[in-house]
Parts: sequence; C-alpha cells; structure tokens
Amino acid sequence: MIKKRLFSIVSAIVVLCIIVPFALSGCGSDGPAKEGDKVSVHYTLILEDGTVYETSVGTTPLEFVIGSGQVLEKFEQAVIGLKPGESITVDIEATDAYGEYRDDLIFDVSKDQLEEGYEPQVGDTVYWQDTAGYIYSLVVLAVSENGITVDANSALAGQDLTFEIELLKIV
Repeated sequence: MIKKRLFSIVSAIVVLCIIVPFALSGCGSDGPAKEGDKVSVHYTLILEDGTVYETSVGTTPLEFVIGSGQVLEKFEQAVIGLKPGESITVDIEATDAYGEYRDDLIFDVSKDQLEEGYEPQVGDTVYWQDTAGYIYSLVVLAVSENGITVDANSALAGQDLTFEIELLKIV
C-alpha cells in the first residue's frame, strides 16, 4: 500500500514538474520575449516622410528567432521584453538599418556582360551573383549602347526607419 501510494505521489510530481511544463512550452509563452525565442510579430515600416513602405498587418506575420540575425538587430532588440499582445515603436537610424547611401555602389556593366537578348530598361531590377554565391539586386539607372549603369544600394539605404511592432506570440 505504501509503495503504491509513493508511486502515485512520484508519478504526480513527474507529471506536474516535467511533463506539463514541457508540453506547455510548445504552446507559446505569456512571459516576455528573450534572446533565442522564436517569435511571431506584425510590423509596419514607416519612412521619414510618413510613408508606409511595408506592413505585415492583414497578411502573414513575420516569424524569426531573436538573436539569429534574420532581421535588423535594433528590430530584434525592440522585441526583447515584450509580452504577447504588446506593441512598441522603434526608430532606427540609417547606419543601424541598411547603411548610408554609397556612390561607389553605382557602376557600369558592359553590354557583353548582359544576358543575350536582354533589352534593359531604366528601373529594371537585375541580379548579379558574386564568386561566393551571394546574389545582389541591382537597379538599372541608365541604358547606353555600351551597356547599363546600375545601383547596388538597398532601396532603403540612407533612410532612417520607424517600425511599429506588435508581438503576437512566442512560438
């Protein structure tokens, strides 16, 4: 009888202390977000002039792991400490976002380097792959009979950004 009761007590402790918290950990958390957490957020990116550049509101939320470098560091840091349902607005200077606009990232590409049959137009986006396999997005600024002039700056280079962020859940 004592062994049976002791087994019941030990079983209850195992369920309460080990199994229940483990099972609940997969169901999200009501505690504050911390580094290493996978989070789901809605965000709105607003430019200096007040223009909404991009938003996830009304579409699929953004999911990322805090500290993984998947999003801007200042964006990640703003989410730390938030609890599900909380929101924050964070201003990120250009240097901490996509960097300053750089004139050295504007360069010419000769016609013989372009894909055969391609008829470039100003405003086109073309892609270039470096020797390490990284793919760059370039915008065509000018077209001449010798080739094209492209801009490799990010569309957000040189801009201070404001993000409105709502933590939906800790996944």
